[in-house]
Amino acid sequence: MKTIVCTRPNEMEIIIKDKQHSIKENEVLIAIKRIGICGTDIHAYGGNQPFFEYPRVLGHELSGIVETAGANVGSVKQGDTVTVIPYVNCGKCVACRNGRENCCTNMEVIGVHRDGGMTEYLAVPAEHIFVVSDLSLEEAAIVEPLSIGAHAVRRAEIKEGETVLIVGAGPIGMGAARFAKLAGATTVIMDLSEERLHTCKEWADCDHAVVAGEAAYQELLDVNQGELPTIVIDATGNKHSMMSSFEYVSHSGKLIYVGLVKDTISFFDPDFHAKELTLMASRNATKEDFNYVIDCLSKGLVKDSYVTNRIEFDQVPSFFEAGSFTTNKTLIAIGE
Repeated sequence: MKTIVCTRPNEMEIIIKDKQHSIKENEVLIAIKRIGICGTDIHAYGGNQPFFEYPRVLGHELSGIVETAGANVGSVKQGDTVTVIPYVNCGKCVACRNGRENCCTNMEVIGVHRDGGMTEYLAVPAEHIFVVSDLSLEEAAIVEPLSIGAHAVRRAEIKEGETVLIVGAGPIGMGAARFAKLAGATTVIMDLSEERLHTCKEWADCDHAVVAGEAAYQELLDVNQGELPTIVIDATGNKHSMMSSFEYVSHSGKLIYVGLVKDTISFFDPDFHAKELTLMASRNATKEDFNYVIDCLSKGLVKDSYVTNRIEFDQVPSFFEAGSFTTNKTLIAIGE
């Protein structure tokens, strides 16, 4: 079977491996059909991804068809269309015991800490499989990135009518904007790119779009009756943006970092203290978030134009080498 390996920063190759036939009793062997490319993959390829070692098979936004189910697997059968929750948790640490398996002390993410889905067949623990027979393979592959945004929105505990600013109109920001809107918020999207702003505003049904820059602070006041947003979700993974986001939150507000940067973030404490801000991280997603996103997709609450670029499996190394990361979401297709 063909497998794409990121051997070291800025190097990727296709190798041929024997197809896996034997699986554990609690595993499911999936014929991978669609793989999303995200910022984690791009950062790993470029050598900028925290918690990462080489060589590694990337790919954690996955969908496919069940090839074989282990002897102790009763919830999944051959031929099912499935998506994968790629965060393999220990089930024993303090986070897992408190129902926060998305930030497990011993977390291993498929495609980051262990080999992922840029391969034709992948064995996955059955408890990390969702059967999504009502969704297309393409829809099933975008459940994971959408769940990242959904988790950030759930962390924010949005009240209906609140104004929420989402900074960063990439794939994660788009999802956060859409689910904030579905939560009843007035949504504002901010980005440096006017093209991305337009795309996100239309796709997520945002109320306002603001171009990041020197005029952004005043424009936020202008579109929100003279007040700053009560919730800001920063999905950029950019140090400058993440630090600037402190300025955009109202007194008593919340700032949620869903983007991750391999750097140190600082802020001016008197302003932070005067506003009595709540600062949160939002990591990965939970099964609850996955079920919510699957339900939204099934009900047609998420538009199907989230994916903007499609490439074939054999094109992946040249795609990464060319740095062709200008579109919002690229999906790799294998086979059908």
